[in-house]
Amino acid sequence: MKNKAFAVLASIACLLFASNALADKPVAWQTNFQTAATGIMEEITWFEHYTLWFIIPITLFVLALLIWIVFRFRESKNPVPSKTSHNTAIEIVWTLGPVVILLFLAIPSFQLLTAQLTPPENPDITLKATGNQWYWSYEYEVGETPLSFDSLMMKEEDRASLGKEDKHEYPRLLAVDNEVVVPVGKTVRVLVTAADVIHAFAMPAFGVKIDAVPGRLNETWFKAEREGLYYGQCSELCGKDHAYMPIAIRVVSEDKYNTWLAAAATNVGDANKALMASIDGAAKTVDVAENAAQ
Repeated sequence: MKNKAFAVLASIACLLFASNALADKPVAWQTNFQTAATGIMEEITWFEHYTLWFIIPITLFVLALLIWIVFRFRESKNPVPSKTSHNTAIEIVWTLGPVVILLFLAIPSFQLLTAQLTPPENPDITLKATGNQWYWSYEYEVGETPLSFDSLMMKEEDRASLGKEDKHEYPRLLAVDNEVVVPVGKTVRVLVTAADVIHAFAMPAFGVKIDAVPGRLNETWFKAEREGLYYGQCSELCGKDHAYMPIAIRVVSEDKYNTWLAAAATNVGDANKALMASIDGAAKTVDVAENAAQ
């Protein structure tokens, strides 16, 4: 009995403190947004639902009006059509109505855009993302020697060597060899540019999408509230391999991030493997504790 009680407590502790192995990515037949991982994305999701309260009634009203006009004013019913050209009341309504609706849409829209485009004054991490044909280069502005590495789409034959054989967590055409790693609950400023042609840095679960323009430095930000592995892609046509420029960001606890950062200064590949091992180990600990509790 004591063993079971201990196992239950261990299971709860592991669930609370272990990293979440969530992989947020597109799924087959998806019709909605990915689950929000930042406050900004939650606001975007709310705004999308909010606009539907206007879009659906307007669409149904216009459809009903068209159907009514087709049947009510068809030639057989109106051999002599009306020659009315003006109706003051109707003209006032169809002028003021859209203005009021646009105001209800514009105010929350501008508030959301302001929140998206106004990064906090003191970010915890500054990350530079450079788009290349056809991969991403990242640079962490930390200490006297910035950490930099390239991130390319993972080849299928490299799964075993990279330790990414789980196709659910590391899906084809989205998984990369080196993920960006950031701590959960920290503000990350992202400086985005390009080395050759125009690219776009997009991470749907974070509500982030911004152009990467050669010779120009654009700025965006995010604050991930959930641990896990998130996928995005270049969202600007940039040449023949545009479809093969995935973006992967791994959100971990601050302790795991600090450990990874220290190891990555020497070898990014080994640091990634060690980080994956620690995450997998935590997940297995949860499984073992749950089995023991049963």
